[in-house]
Amino acid sequence: MSRRIAIVEDEAAIRENYADGLRKQGYDVQTYANRKDAMLAFDMRLPNLAIIDIGLEHEIDGGFTLCQSLRSLSDTIPIIFLTARDNDFDTVSGLRMGADDYLTKDISLPHLTARIAALFRRLDVIDQPPSPENLLQRGKLTLDIGRMTAQWEELPVPLTVTEFWMVHALTKFPGHVKSRQVLMQESKIFVDGSTITSHIKRIRKKFMQLDALFDCIETVYGMGYRWNTTQESS
Repeated sequence: MSRRIAIVEDEAAIRENYADGLRKQGYDVQTYANRKDAMLAFDMRLPNLAIIDIGLEHEIDGGFTLCQSLRSLSDTIPIIFLTARDNDFDTVSGLRMGADDYLTKDISLPHLTARIAALFRRLDVIDQPPSPENLLQRGKLTLDIGRMTAQWEELPVPLTVTEFWMVHALTKFPGHVKSRQVLMQESKIFVDGSTITSHIKRIRKKFMQLDALFDCIETVYGMGYRWNTTQESS
């Protein structure tokens, strides 16, 4: 049975372009131009995943409101913000409201499809016990690659799928500098360098909420970032 994806986007050309591409991947896609139409449909039947723009017709932040409403109907449905707005405030707001990922509209269709598949995979295995061969241990950090989840000193770190792959890219080879370009490739996103910087800031913040002394992600100026092995077990 094909998965049902809802796209809520007020620009018809963008909406139909993504819908066509995802239908070709075998997904059952419903599209909506505004929050009201989307909520009427969601109240009748929830999709398996929702892709939402922030600005919807006359509502500047209609997507945020829709995300909150959808999250109140389901704790587990994957929600992706897909928007032209890539500033820190909007990104953090979207993630706080329960979105699983926040992507900008310069993302390619193959990358969006990869992100959707990753979210479905995470949903499929989230209740299964962790498999030892899928675990990556780095000091206090444990990454479960199968479920795309992270723990720091056995406490869950609420990483989005994009953030998870960025941490995975850094920790795979501790001490190695990863450029923004490499982090983009390994995280399966295509954005500008400043967006990568914003992701790194948010990742650091999430770890520091669990451990105020967290200092494993080191900025190597002019080059990129690395996982600092001297800090991970201190």
